[in-house]
Amino acid sequence: MKNVLFYASLSCFVILGACNHQTQEQVTPGPTEKTQRFSSNYFPQKFENDQRTSKITGAQDKIQGIFEANAKARHIPGISYGIVVNDSLVLTGSYGVIDLETQIEASPTKAFRIASMTKSFTAMAILKLRDEGKLDLDDPVSNYFPQLDTLIYLTQDSPAITIKNLLTMTAGFPEDNPWGDRHLNDPTEMLENMLAEGLSLSKVPSFQFEYSNTGYGMLGQIVAKVSGNTFQEYITHNILIPLGMEHTYWEYEKVPEDLLVHGYRYEDDTWKPEPILHDGVFGSMGGLITTIADFSKYVSFHLSAWPPRSEKDNGPVKRSTLREMHTPQYPYLSTWATDWNSEPCARVSGYGYGLGISEDCKGIIKVSHGGALPGYGSNYSFFPEYGIGIMAFGNLTYTGPLPLDEISKILFEELELQPRKKVASQMLKNKKDQLVSALKTWETGMDTTVFADNFFLDRSLEKRTQHISDLKQTIGEIDSIGEIRPRNQLRGDFEIYGKHGTISVFFTLNPEIDPKIQQLEMRIKP
Repeated sequence: MKNVLFYASLSCFVILGACNHQTQEQVTPGPTEKTQRFSSNYFPQKFENDQRTSKITGAQDKIQGIFEANAKARHIPGISYGIVVNDSLVLTGSYGVIDLETQIEASPTKAFRIASMTKSFTAMAILKLRDEGKLDLDDPVSNYFPQLDTLIYLTQDSPAITIKNLLTMTAGFPEDNPWGDRHLNDPTEMLENMLAEGLSLSKVPSFQFEYSNTGYGMLGQIVAKVSGNTFQEYITHNILIPLGMEHTYWEYEKVPEDLLVHGYRYEDDTWKPEPILHDGVFGSMGGLITTIADFSKYVSFHLSAWPPRSEKDNGPVKRSTLREMHTPQYPYLSTWATDWNSEPCARVSGYGYGLGISEDCKGIIKVSHGGALPGYGSNYSFFPEYGIGIMAFGNLTYTGPLPLDEISKILFEELELQPRKKVASQMLKNKKDQLVSALKTWETGMDTTVFADNFFLDRSLEKRTQHISDLKQTIGEIDSIGEIRPRNQLRGDFEIYGKHGTISVFFTLNPEIDPKIQQLEMRIKP
């Protein structure tokens, strides 16, 4: 499976709400869950003055032009694309044809093979079985493939390969894109026999990422062995159907003839048909065939995991499981990376569970994957903090149809789309008010109960009093107090505005049930 993937790094911030006796509640446990209390004092991030949909649809002509120009420049016979905002497919477009012989036009309802974009479906199936207690990610893979008991590792201290290694592509298997592509339609016996004969490793397990189709072929068979169904049946009934993906297929012969996109290669200045591969044992790494209309439902499901919140889970897997998929493993820094303007912009990237994750120098977090097989190329990227997803399918060998830099420039630079903003809890607001009251009366006897027991040990009352008095003298009479800007549930910033200057204030609370201020930083704002 050609790896056209946008490697990525997602900083997953799991903000733990501080609970007090008045705000603790209970949720109804599932069959294998314990009762878990949660706080009503935590408010999820939200959009302010949300105009994402209107801005994106207003740029439709420009976006269409960019996709068309990219398809023409790369000799792609046909493409379809879409942009999702939250749970809605708000913009679609197409260019060219799905069959050069019949000249059927491409559209969002035509079925393209999406190749390695299949991997996250397989990863989701594994995690669903894990959530149900039917397997563990730390299980040695040899539990499911006894042939691997005789595997020859590179070093004596190599750890045993686990399911998690297969998910994160850290099993030590060699990159196998050209070889793996041509084994998509092999029978199950091919994989079992190959494992029995032995494998060659390129790295020590749990050491470093290396893209592996073989690992995801093995994951498909683990799904089958654990569930008692083929991985195709399990994913179809437990993921595709619940998401309403009624026009998604594994075997191309089951796709209606007028919907099936035919693949091509471009060589000798002309297009040549690529034979479509049948489904097989490696379908779990790259076999799905779907439409933009169907796949948008899958992207929306991933977006629904954000932000963390207290609502019922309604999907095939839990929101927390999706966020786990979006968490990078073995991340690395790309100091040479550039942004959509080709300007230097370092990026941290990593592979999660069937997905690539990245965070760039602008703080934009992207979750993505690409796919490519003989005859096809596809990409999708979604931005959890923005609630936006982009996907594009094409029918040219190993050729990505998504001009992501150009589209990102429109979304984030020209349209100036903004991420969700953190919301301050009433508790944090109350602590800020108590702090302001203490600061105003500091020299004449403030209330010290707002401060944790370490506060005056770390810096004496005398030193703090002198520092605060100097700051207040510098800014003069206080005019107003700014709003709290939460960094998370237990820390935040605000300003104190005076006649002659401004004080920047940062404070953080401790982990007690009634949290108190453990740290305070104040300085004159330049």
